[in-house]
Amino acid sequence: MSTSTVNIKHATLSLISIIFVYICILLFIDLKKSIFNELSTLLDFLPVAMSMSLLSYVLRYFRWHWLLRRAGKSMPAWPGFLAYLSGFALTATPGKIGELLRIRYFSRLGVRHQLVISAFVYERTFDLIVVLLIALLAAVQLDASLLISSFVVLIITSIFLFYKYPSWLGFIAVKLRSYHLRKPSKLVKALRDGIQGIGTWFNPLDVLVSFALGLTAWLLASYAFVWLLINLGLGIPVLSAIAIYPISMLIGAASMLPGGVGSTEAAIVVLLAALDTPITIATVAAIGIRISSLWFSIICGLLAMLILEYTNTRNTPY
Repeated sequence: MSTSTVNIKHATLSLISIIFVYICILLFIDLKKSIFNELSTLLDFLPVAMSMSLLSYVLRYFRWHWLLRRAGKSMPAWPGFLAYLSGFALTATPGKIGELLRIRYFSRLGVRHQLVISAFVYERTFDLIVVLLIALLAAVQLDASLLISSFVVLIITSIFLFYKYPSWLGFIAVKLRSYHLRKPSKLVKALRDGIQGIGTWFNPLDVLVSFALGLTAWLLASYAFVWLLINLGLGIPVLSAIAIYPISMLIGAASMLPGGVGSTEAAIVVLLAALDTPITIATVAAIGIRISSLWFSIICGLLAMLILEYTNTRNTPY
C-alpha cells in the first residue's frame, strides 16, 4: 500500500470518527424537539460560515507563504495553497501534529522538511498568542483567565526553552530510542531541528506580519460564531461571544483529544450555559461552529490531497 493511500485512509477514518462522535452527542444528550427547529437555522448559517473559514485559510496561507519566502523559498501560489490545505486532512490529531502531512507535498515544491516543521511551530506559536488575546476579552467574566494564560504561557515557554537548549530534545530522543521507540524518537529529532529553525523569523517585520495575519484569521473564525449566535436569537455581549470560541479551542487543545472532539463542544456548551443560554441552543451552536470549522477544514484537506495525488500521478512517467 502506498504512502498516499495510507494518508488518505487515515484522514478518512478521522472524518468518520468525528461524525460518529457527533451522532453520539445527538443521541445521548437529552434533546427537546425544539432543537430540530434550531438545527434548521444551520442551513442558512453554514454556507456563510464556511466562506469565512475558507477566507481564514487563505489568510493563514499568506502567512505561511510569507514565512517560506523570507526563508528563501518561493513557490507557485496554487500548488502551495493546496499543499498547505492538505495538512487540514489530519488536523484532528493531538496538537494538530498530523498537519505535518504538508511535508509530503511541500517537498515536491523544493521545501526541506526541516523548514516545513519550523514554519509549523512558528505558526502554532503565533496562533496560541492570538487566541489567548482574543480569549482574554471575556476570560475575566468567565473566570478562566488564569487557566487560559497558564496553558498558553506553558506552551510558549516550552518552545522557547527547547529553542535555547536543543540538547534537551536530543536527550529525549535518545531515551526513546533506547526503549526501541524509533518512530517517536525520529519525531522528537525532527521537532528539535524544526524548533531550531524558527530563529529565522525572529525579527520585527516577520513578527508583525505573522501576528497581523493570524489575528485577522482568528477574528474571522470568532465572528462566524458570533453571527451564528445572533441567528439563533441569543443576546450575548459581543466581546463575550467573540471570546467563547477561542476559549473552547484552547480547552480542546489542552484535552489532547484528537481535534479536541467532544471537549471543545462541551466547553462551548458550558460557556454558553454560564451566560444563561438553554442547553439545546448551546448544543446547536457547538455543532454548527464545529461543522463550519473542524469538519470543513478536514474536507478541504482531503480534497487538496486528492487533487495533489491525482496531479502527481498524471505527471509521473510510467
